[in-house]
Amino acid sequence: MTSIPTAALPGGDIPLLGLGTWQSEGDDCYRAVRHALDVGYRHIDTATMYGNEEQVGRALAASGVPREDVFLTTKLRPADVGREHETLAQSLRLLGTDYLDLWLIHWPPSGDASPWVWAELLAARNVGLVRSVGVSNYSVDQLDILSEQTGETPAVNQIPWGPDDYDPQVVEQHAKRGVVLEGYSPFKRTNLDSPALQAVARAHDVSTAQVVVRWHLDHGFVVIPKSVTPARIEANFDVTGFSLTPDELASIDALG
Repeated sequence: MTSIPTAALPGGDIPLLGLGTWQSEGDDCYRAVRHALDVGYRHIDTATMYGNEEQVGRALAASGVPREDVFLTTKLRPADVGREHETLAQSLRLLGTDYLDLWLIHWPPSGDASPWVWAELLAARNVGLVRSVGVSNYSVDQLDILSEQTGETPAVNQIPWGPDDYDPQVVEQHAKRGVVLEGYSPFKRTNLDSPALQAVARAHDVSTAQVVVRWHLDHGFVVIPKSVTPARIEANFDVTGFSLTPDELASIDALG
């Protein structure tokens, strides 16, 4: 099976490449996740808000891939603050599993860091329902509030990210706190027609979208491109046959 690099989290390694499922619905979601698992993906990202946890769970069960071989993420929407335990129980039931590899606060409730909500995720981790916990759409200052108030820093911060968003200060600030940077919407946020990406794509005989995925992996960022199209799911995963040179990375970084 194709080898995808990983990053270390407290509860186990996270593959740097996963399948995103935002806006994947019904049978489209089921087929996309099932195909991704058949192709070799071992990281699936969903969320309570997406309304597709049941389809993800069905695909995982039908795939025949052992549960322990798949890194599974879902997210707590702020609308469910105050009923974290019930929400997690429902997510586990829909996903057909007795634990999550990663549970995230989907975005800061009412725009606040909300350490009391973070404490509920830590409690779920402490009783074994979740292996690692983190956040999404948090600023670095909000990460620090959680750390200062609870003594524990999120393992992951999932944020909108791609070459056009690249900021070395953001990268450094996450790294020095030990927070893994996970990017979403990599293609939506990137000009795939940029000359820099096209030049690198020609050099490796790949698509510019594949260059974007490889850019994440070579930097050590997690990336979760979403697709329900089998050919695109396959192409997004077919990025281990090449890597970017330091000069190529620098040319793409300069897009930020």
